[in-house]
Amino acid sequence: MKPKAAIRVALAAAIALGILAAAAHARTTLKSICRVKGQEENVLHGQGLVVGLKGTGDGGNFLPTIRALATAMQLMGNPVGKAGAAELKDAKNVALVTVTAVVPGTGARQGDKLDCVVSSIGSAKSLAGGRLFWTPLMGPHPQNGRVYAIAEGPVTLENASDTTTGKVYAGCRLEEDFLNPFTKDGKVTLILEKNHADFQVAQEITDLINTQMSIQSSGVPLAKATSPVNIEVNIPPQYRDDPVMFIAQVLSLPLMAPPTGARVVINERTGSIVISGDVEIGAVVVTHKNVVVETGTGASTGHFVPLDPGQTETPKLKALVEALNALRVPPADIIDIIRGLNRNGKLHAQLIIE
Repeated sequence: MKPKAAIRVALAAAIALGILAAAAHARTTLKSICRVKGQEENVLHGQGLVVGLKGTGDGGNFLPTIRALATAMQLMGNPVGKAGAAELKDAKNVALVTVTAVVPGTGARQGDKLDCVVSSIGSAKSLAGGRLFWTPLMGPHPQNGRVYAIAEGPVTLENASDTTTGKVYAGCRLEEDFLNPFTKDGKVTLILEKNHADFQVAQEITDLINTQMSIQSSGVPLAKATSPVNIEVNIPPQYRDDPVMFIAQVLSLPLMAPPTGARVVINERTGSIVISGDVEIGAVVVTHKNVVVETGTGASTGHFVPLDPGQTETPKLKALVEALNALRVPPADIIDIIRGLNRNGKLHAQLIIE
């Protein structure tokens, strides 16, 4: 083979590989954007006592803690004397706390241990060095009185600036099984994650399942989108006794990266602005403090400096943000300007404030 021909073949191969890599990069799987209905988290709740504090507890002036401590002592066979709760007025090493633990959506079995979070209710200054006393945890509906778990163990402070909230690692032991059902009436329901919920995406997933799983269903459509969020999928007869295998096959189906539409996500705490795609804005004059920026086809007229003199198409939010950054406009002011664009109907994208 001649050298030039070899180079042409190498370039062709490189281009082909690039196209395949781009296609592979643009693909995702259904399990990346969907979850199975029934696989939801459950939050367990309770109130307990953190003991062993070094004088940083609630103290005798916070009566709910004193009452809870008196009840705990009675349950342990050491009730308070005739003076009642007054005997505990100097108990400064105890704090009343809320206790929560999250059971994962995949479920859990009796005896499994989970992390739990404790947060002070009263006037405690710090939970450092404390230990969560034996605490029963109720289910998602505490009013039914059923105990689903027991929590206890040493409290660890994860944030030095927040001394009244801590975590007990593996401190929650489940007393009940959490077996979350994922099929109903021979069907499984896929739920799109909120950032991908869309009529078009739901229909694309429906078409994908009906096309790729047609052999299992003898050509009969299995999936049907019932909303921008929910897709119902019938389980074929041959998988009725093994729905896990069927769901695994469905969730592993490859899908071209679904369109999400133009979005602008703002985090006011950090001042971050995330712009997806070429977000367009309408023709406006932005006046903010001592800054004036004009966008649109008529921006070159008058005494304003245009956002981009060479731009002939619809102005982009990205260009506006870059111009404001060049003028050293603070992030908080840029966020206010974007809010104003949205209120004026000049921001052609969904605005999400976190």
